[in-house]
Amino acid sequence: MKSFQFPAQTGFYKGKVRDVYTVNDQWLVMIASNRISAFDVILPRAIPYKGQVLNQIAAYMLNATRDICPNWLVTVPAPNVSIGKKCTPFKIEMVVRGNLTGHAWRTYESGKRTLCGVALPEGMKENDFFPTPIITPSTKAEAGHDEDISKDEIIASGLASASDWAILEDYALKLFARGKEIAAKQGLILVDTKYEFGKIGDEIYLMDEIHTPDSSRYFYADGFEERQKAGERQKQLSKEFVREWLIANNFMDKKGQTVPEMSDEWVNTISQRYIELYEKVIGSPFQPQELSDDETYERVVAALEQL
Repeated sequence: MKSFQFPAQTGFYKGKVRDVYTVNDQWLVMIASNRISAFDVILPRAIPYKGQVLNQIAAYMLNATRDICPNWLVTVPAPNVSIGKKCTPFKIEMVVRGNLTGHAWRTYESGKRTLCGVALPEGMKENDFFPTPIITPSTKAEAGHDEDISKDEIIASGLASASDWAILEDYALKLFARGKEIAAKQGLILVDTKYEFGKIGDEIYLMDEIHTPDSSRYFYADGFEERQKAGERQKQLSKEFVREWLIANNFMDKKGQTVPEMSDEWVNTISQRYIELYEKVIGSPFQPQELSDDETYERVVAALEQL
């Protein structure tokens, strides 16, 4: 994916999977690429339609949660492009967990019973529901790995004031509850996810993407309890299968490790899994769209002129 230069452009940031352009110090043009990352490393091959899947799920979910809190999104001029308001971000991610899975399970299995200052109940099995969803924040690292952090550490370090934290916590739990409702209608369980917030003046806005396979984990609801009782793996829709493939091929971004080769078949499998998640979460068929760079540019410029 090429880099663009838009009229009145005042900034550019190339993230792991998205390119973000600032226009007039007021608007963000966020282009979701087909790059894929895991363990904070960009993998060597792009995944067809991944950018469109992420962008369109995020737009759907942002529009479905506007009654809970204001968000940054203004318009979606192209399949993989969103334009919205530029916020001053909080340098934390609000990770909400409904089940003991992934990083939380690895922490629990190691014998620890506290995560990000949150006490974890005894006697839980992998993938069990928490009594109520918990928030386990992480720092938003400029480079390298995000780090776990507690509410008290966030407030003490000035990453958020106590009053802002109360709003962030309220928004995050309400957004997660809405995400679970939307997922349940489609026969899915929203297991865990992360939200990012920022401010314009004194008002807090939801930023970035929400409830996508890059930011969330979903289980299939059908058969969940039976699989839990039998101690079987849960059937899931998320990016975890990519992480598991990397672990199985001896890669966790540790010293001396190299990213394994990605075959055409494996790249296609990942693409199909992303499309499957789109169709399950949205409840309608995925319609692949491919625009040339020139078409994308023209659509973005036309949308900016309308703001």
